[in-house]
Amino acid sequence: MTKSRDLCRRIDRSDGFATLTLDLFSGSPNPNPCSYSRSAKRVRVSCASPAAEENRSSLFDSLSEEVLFLILDRLDSDPLDKKSFSLVCRSFYAAESRHRRALTPLRSGLLPAALARYPSVSRLDLSLCPSVTDAALASVGGALRSSLRSIDLSRSRGFSYAGIESVAVNCAALVEINLSNATDLSDAAAAAIGRARNLEKLWLARCKMVTDMGIGCIAVGCQKLRLLCLKWCLGISDLGVGLVAVKCKQLRSLDLSFVPITEKCLPAVLQLPHLEDLALVGCLGIDDEGLMSVKQESKSLQVLDMSNCQHVNHAGFSSLLSKTPGLRQISLAYCCKVTHSLASSLQKIYNLQSIKLDGCEVTTSGMKTMANSCRTLGELSLSKCSGVTDEGLSFIVTKHKGLVKLDATCCRNITDLSLASITSSCTSLTNLSMESCNLVSREGFRLIGQRCHLLEELDLTDNDLDDEGLRAISGCHNLSVLKIGICLKISDEGLIHVAKGCPNLQELDLYRSVGITDIGVMAIARGCPLLQIINLSYCTEVTDYSLRSLSKCSNLNTLEIRGCQVSSSGLAIIAVGCRKLTKLDIKKCYFVDDAGMLLLARFSQNLRQINLSYCSVTDVGLLALASVSCLQNMTILHSGGLTANGLAAVLVACGGLTKVKLHSSFKPLVPKPILEHVEARGCVFQWRDKPFQVELEPSEVWKQQSQEMHV
Repeated sequence: MTKSRDLCRRIDRSDGFATLTLDLFSGSPNPNPCSYSRSAKRVRVSCASPAAEENRSSLFDSLSEEVLFLILDRLDSDPLDKKSFSLVCRSFYAAESRHRRALTPLRSGLLPAALARYPSVSRLDLSLCPSVTDAALASVGGALRSSLRSIDLSRSRGFSYAGIESVAVNCAALVEINLSNATDLSDAAAAAIGRARNLEKLWLARCKMVTDMGIGCIAVGCQKLRLLCLKWCLGISDLGVGLVAVKCKQLRSLDLSFVPITEKCLPAVLQLPHLEDLALVGCLGIDDEGLMSVKQESKSLQVLDMSNCQHVNHAGFSSLLSKTPGLRQISLAYCCKVTHSLASSLQKIYNLQSIKLDGCEVTTSGMKTMANSCRTLGELSLSKCSGVTDEGLSFIVTKHKGLVKLDATCCRNITDLSLASITSSCTSLTNLSMESCNLVSREGFRLIGQRCHLLEELDLTDNDLDDEGLRAISGCHNLSVLKIGICLKISDEGLIHVAKGCPNLQELDLYRSVGITDIGVMAIARGCPLLQIINLSYCTEVTDYSLRSLSKCSNLNTLEIRGCQVSSSGLAIIAVGCRKLTKLDIKKCYFVDDAGMLLLARFSQNLRQINLSYCSVTDVGLLALASVSCLQNMTILHSGGLTANGLAAVLVACGGLTKVKLHSSFKPLVPKPILEHVEARGCVFQWRDKPFQVELEPSEVWKQQSQEMHV
């Protein structure tokens, strides 16, 4: 119970007793547990005799449920802490049962026992269960009648309208249902949802068999809806959306992305009195003429996303923007050319704070007009925009010095002039992305660390960054995310500066930064104890010494070390030290064999995703992983020691698998009934026919090939 150390303090005394102090009021550890202005709860526990030890349980049992709930409120989200708490004594066990409000089981077969153990659950997340039957949902409806408020089935299969109806009818307090990706559900399921009269949030993304009739049942039955996601619901048309707009007057958020609608439903949608967020991504049935015919205004709309609306040009956008004066965020990614005419339409939107133009062609005149039209811009995304120049970008950042987020990814024409303007004008930046800005020199990148000290996230992937640049960046002491992959001029010296100056770093990407060795990684492990994610793929000088140092980062949950010179010994150390590890990529780690898998299976019980391609793992090691109950995603290509029989045994034993990527040569060898059985449990197979690749490509060659693809 690691986190409870700040809550329960033991003070040894000379009389043979100890005082257990329960700190329920302080937000941080107090060096003097007796100095609170409000009296702390205390229990005296004898440490002098066995008899006193026997009485400890009864002393803990004397604590009221209110006190125990206060303690549980202060424990962090790590389930192991609360599990440890529940094992103290019977009263702690019972209190933890009644206190638990959220439940995320890995198997639907565990539901009956879990529901009996936790009768007060209000949020049930079944998205990690590959298969959920109607019987399982019926047990949910019976056990959580009065408490259940939210259920997530977004990645589950195996249930039908009958299971949904059991939950919708029996759980009167239900306000949220997520059925995204339930591609087999039809109008019968939609009718069952309509019986959840108090529903406020509903996600039906990719429910492609639901039609206007089904959505009509939902509109009539669920008139309290505030959020509705119909993304990729290809069976719904203007009629169904119109019914929703007429019946569900409380809607705040509506996602119609990739739904085959036209402008005919927009008047009713825009008349929704409380609508704040509207997504029309990829609605190809909407064009300029249709938008210009819409006369209704929406003064409540704040967020509009019309990305990938390829039949809409500046005339249509300008017409719609003139009818939505309250917009705060707008996304026109991968749409029309950003010209002076389009940018001028932003003048009437007084509170616009965020613009996303990713993938658009922009003009310098358009950028200047946009800078003059917007008043309070705080976020600007120009990722992969062609036409971005020093003149246009410098003009914008000079006008909008309050920018906190700027994305200039793959703006390949900007130079040091742009970066000088950005860093001198926007000193309050917290997020900056400049991946593949290849004309910016190493001297230009040094300005970032010298001037933008509030940065929290920085992406300089594939740039001319060097150690002096990292030295300057180390002055950004709030940095939590740093992406410097494919930076071929950085070395351990630069990483040492980062380790000393960025103690809050949680994510570090060093993909193919080949100048990095164990020395730099060890410095990061020592200086950044909060590290959760690190990518060292194809840093070919990284060995087991790096893994030994990273094993001290107890919060590490994602480790990518493909192509590194590591072995099973290093992997074993990671398994023992990093118990929160959920994602592991060891592709092309040729020295990792069954020994590493055995220890990984024993200590990494939270592992959910693993890539074992090209490793020296056989049936024995793979079978060991079957004991990892959380395992859901496996990629196994070109593992020479693996046989069809061993693979079949693993597929049957790993009951929680949702996605498996295998070489196509195994498909005719694994018995078809086994594949069908695994698929029936909710697993998706991806068969690949990739040729065996022995040698790693030098990073310089790989980078050159990558750049040629962009030309």
